[in-house]
Amino acid sequence: MNNFSEKKRVFCIIPALNEEKTIAEVITGVKPYIEKIIVIDDGSIDKTAELAKNQGAVVLKHLINRGQGAALATGNEYALKNNADIIVHFDADGQFLAEEIEKIIEPIRSGQAEIVFGSRFLGGKTNMPEFKKFIIIPLAHLVNKIFIGRSLSDPQCGFRAMSKEAAKKIKIRQNGMAHNSEIIHEAFKNNLRIKEISITVIYRDFGQRFSGGIKIIKDLILARLIN
Repeated sequence: MNNFSEKKRVFCIIPALNEEKTIAEVITGVKPYIEKIIVIDDGSIDKTAELAKNQGAVVLKHLINRGQGAALATGNEYALKNNADIIVHFDADGQFLAEEIEKIIEPIRSGQAEIVFGSRFLGGKTNMPEFKKFIIIPLAHLVNKIFIGRSLSDPQCGFRAMSKEAAKKIKIRQNGMAHNSEIIHEAFKNNLRIKEISITVIYRDFGQRFSGGIKIIKDLILARLIN
């Protein structure tokens, strides 16, 4: 286990909606690499909050489901108020590998980057659904390039880390899944030092449906038009 007395304080934000089947396992896996785990129970109606508390996580509750972007914004605010040095975003469904947290945060610890994005397209193992790989991701790239002028190799990955200085500059306004591209936009807008790291992703239920992917694209377009 890492000696956090000699290293920066690393907090992990885990947004969760009805994840009672995986949340305890995810928290157990993350614990060796993190000083504090914050689970945002985003309107769950199952035992997600109870199981997370039993595993020692701090649990913050949204009384209604507000969306993953809103959950991450709540988590970032809590982490900054409680003196986090590095903030990690991590999913509750078990698709990411906890041991890869170390390589995600290393560029921040060493001063190489202020924000690090995980990528499923840099050689890591993934069994991504074809509609997501060949339709949703290319569309997200296109929207980013049109409205932001830039994109990353993986514009829709929820595994990332940022320094506290970066977190203070990044404003998450998109409550839903479009927050992924919004964070990329904020990183470029604030001239943050950015790095991408290859990660492993294991899809168990093949994630979002096609309609969910299209909603992300619609939200991205509307957000860019409004802003």
